Amino acid sequence: MKNVLITGAAGFLGSHLCDRFIKEGYKVIGMDNFITGDKKNLQHLAHHPHFEFIEHDVTQYIKIDGDLDYILHFASPASPIDYLKIPIQTLKVGSLGTHNLLGLAKAKQARILIASTSEVYGDPLVHPQTEDYYGNVNTIGPRGVYDEAKRFQESITMAYHRFHGLETRIVRIFNTYGPRMRLNDGRVIPAFMGQALRGEDLTIFGDGSQTRSFCYVNDQVEGIYRLLLSDYAEPVNIGNPHEISIKDFAEEIIKLTGTSQKVIYKDLPVNDPMQRQPDITLAKKLLGWEPKVGRAEGMKITFDYFKNLTTEELYKSEHKDFSGYINK
Repeated sequence: MKNVLITGAAGFLGSHLCDRFIKEGYKVIGMDNFITGDKKNLQHLAHHPHFEFIEHDVTQYIKIDGDLDYILHFASPASPIDYLKIPIQTLKVGSLGTHNLLGLAKAKQARILIASTSEVYGDPLVHPQTEDYYGNVNTIGPRGVYDEAKRFQESITMAYHRFHGLETRIVRIFNTYGPRMRLNDGRVIPAFMGQALRGEDLTIFGDGSQTRSFCYVNDQVEGIYRLLLSDYAEPVNIGNPHEISIKDFAEEIIKLTGTSQKVIYKDLPVNDPMQRQPDITLAKKLLGWEPKVGRAEGMKITFDYFKNLTTEELYKSEHKDFSGYINK
């Protein structure tokens, strides 16, 4: 049985990755400090014989006993709500945390996959975004703490690959959604669905012409899994290339939820990307991967998940100040 360490294991994507690797017959060691993760995402694995959990901050020295075959580094705030509130921790997990995990991978002779993001492209001047595009990022803007943490993460990972010969993989994750997202994390899908469930009007920042591309979590996990087991060390986009404007998406949510709310508009925030669409030509060629779950199917599953939340969970985000970042 091979051993895999997954950081950020209590997060949305991290917890789904734990499920996938256990299903594939791995022993999974999950690690999280719960700064944005949620213990309930791992409750179903609490007594699983092939799952072990370590509560730890990856920016501190990491000690793992025994062998490790793979490391997946998914520890990081991933929503503007989070990284605007904890900017220093966001920078540290992308730099110090990545450094610690690369060192651990080197010591254990393990292959490591790091979770990068479409945010490395910033507000792109190339559309759709290909892996060879360098990006258009404001290093000192409010989103820079996340964007630059991930760009540094890619740089140090490639340095370890080239200098130490470490087996590394880099996934650039585009907007992903599904069960276990936090309703109050400020991203557009839980924000719209939460507003609909609470009977509130749906809020769009800007004129709604911004585009996003949404990938269902099972498709994202499949792409990550294939990339880890591939022989390719440079970044690969994993996302759904089907693009939709925020305005059209709001109308889809109103239709899906059967609500009668109207859409209201507020000012566009600083550096909010106007377009976000992955070019997945490389993933198709290298991994034989492309998304399978259509938006209608995935959104229904996700909405059903949110409908089953408790009243407390549904309303605890009601008066949050989303600071204009609802469109991520």
